[in-house]
Amino acid sequence: MTIQLSQMNWIELDECIQQVIEQEVQIIPLPPGLEASVMRIEMQDQQYVLKVWDKDSKPDIAKQYRLLSKLYQSGIRVSKPYGWGLDEQENQVLLTSYDGKPLNQLTQTKLTHLAERLMEVHRYPVNEVSTGEDEEYIFRYDFVQYFFPQIELHDDINDLLANLIQQVQIRQDRLIHGDYNLGNILEMDNRYSIIDWTNGQYGDPRYDMAWSVFLITIYNGESYGEMYHAQFARSASYVYTLEEEQVFEAVACLRWILLRRVGDVPMGPDVMERVHSMAVHNPYLNEHLLFK
Repeated sequence: MTIQLSQMNWIELDECIQQVIEQEVQIIPLPPGLEASVMRIEMQDQQYVLKVWDKDSKPDIAKQYRLLSKLYQSGIRVSKPYGWGLDEQENQVLLTSYDGKPLNQLTQTKLTHLAERLMEVHRYPVNEVSTGEDEEYIFRYDFVQYFFPQIELHDDINDLLANLIQQVQIRQDRLIHGDYNLGNILEMDNRYSIIDWTNGQYGDPRYDMAWSVFLITIYNGESYGEMYHAQFARSASYVYTLEEEQVFEAVACLRWILLRRVGDVPMGPDVMERVHSMAVHNPYLNEHLLFK
């Protein structure tokens, strides 16, 4: 694979990279994401990650770069952004620090760290001054349209979701990650960094936590899901009722069921059994949702 960083059209680029960009680099492909190709760049004894949006998805990387810059400066555990621009094929590119590999083994200590990192994101100060500056780097979307694609074609899910949203009133007053899963958390030297901010937006922390707990539960097992949920519940800032927890668990489950219908979702041993168990035991769901 040949990548010429110096031939890219960098819209913003850190000065330290500008000084070495003509140097020879070593490129190590990393597992690609759903939206982009990813590679590790070794240059001047330093490691970086280059992400190239060369697939169908075309997010606003300028805004994502600004969001990462703000979060990094505020102390949120994210990769350091070094630059963004366009490659020779006009694909958007983002250059960040290299922060390790995705988590693959869980312990209670790691789950504690993961919960703490997400709650730090939710505490990020937005809208404290009415200048509109936050709007320049934090997206605002319609919750249902963004997280439930093609829901209008699935009346059973649509009707249930509408009732659930009425009960809890979805908020959009905090920063959320939008897809906080093990693949988007890197570990290196006992430090955990959050990556892939494509879904970062104004949103409801209750949903952000519920989606993350749901994914841990179905892909890693109920015991890990319970431990992970307990880490959030121990926080002094966690003030949600049992009804809210059940509603947002149902919302998360409905989203996964919808994504399974309209496209691909990762599968694995016992995943369907765990989703079925959740659908049966949650008072707002039913198992018939899984058989359509």
